[in-house]
Amino acid sequence: MESRLNRVLQIPKRKLIVSLNDIALDKHYNAPENIVFILMVEESLGSAGGRGGGSGNRKIDKIMGFRIKNSKDTKIFETENPSIIEKFDIPYSAVAMDIVLESGDPFVVQGVIDNDLIKSYLKIIE
Repeated sequence: MESRLNRVLQIPKRKLIVSLNDIALDKHYNAPENIVFILMVEESLGSAGGRGGGSGNRKIDKIMGFRIKNSKDTKIFETENPSIIEKFDIPYSAVAMDIVLESGDPFVVQGVIDNDLIKSYLKIIE
């Protein structure tokens, strides 16, 4: 059965991924424990992908958090509450990030591996 994290990562909506380690969801990879937060981006009219040359802003409308351990993911957090979302720092330095889906197929997302951001997110959701 496909994991929820695997499905969410493939939703055709802009999202920013913040993780503790590289993301490898295939069962053959003995990955260390990982924590992954997905910040879903609400697109506004005129928003530009790189922000530099465009108008509009990057607004997060949903955040989900997952813990991966022993090749199984557990959802540890989910909110669409704007007053909670505004407490999360947005990783403006996110870049193209290669991940491995459950199928073993490579997939590219926009994200960052950032231990400090993960620590700050975990404090928010305690």
